[in-house]
Amino acid sequence: MLQPAAIDGLAFVRAAGALKGRLGIETLPRLAQSGCSASVLDFVLTGAINERGKPELRLAVQGSVRLQCQRCLGNMDFPLRFEAQLELATTEAEILAADDDVERVVAGREMKVAGLVEDEVILALPMVPKHEQCRAAEESGGGAKPSAFEALAALKKRSSSGG
Repeated sequence: MLQPAAIDGLAFVRAAGALKGRLGIETLPRLAQSGCSASVLDFVLTGAINERGKPELRLAVQGSVRLQCQRCLGNMDFPLRFEAQLELATTEAEILAADDDVERVVAGREMKVAGLVEDEVILALPMVPKHEQCRAAEESGGGAKPSAFEALAALKKRSSSGG
């Protein structure tokens, strides 16, 4: 299925548009530059009017990206499954003037679909990717080295007990 590279944001919402697709890392250059390697992301983008009466894009993303664990420096697959609601604003000034937590983007005639997906995926990634059960911890004996304070406390306890 051939997908449009860009949408007219407001027209897409007015038409209650829906778009499904799959993106690979080759279409997501900022993700590739941030250290992600193999990734395939499925997305669904729909246009709607939100409960506040404003035009909005709803984006659902599912897939996985390969990141580098910051403990062991090995590869790790990071699953992604999220939904985002992006209210359309007419100008950047409207976004800056807003005093709420609503996520907004400027509506345009040429909104790049891959760019919208990529922005939301970047926001969903962990700041410091780590395996839940990292092999670096296993290789060091299953636990972290005792802190200097723990070692000092053990010495103090030994000396006060007459050892």
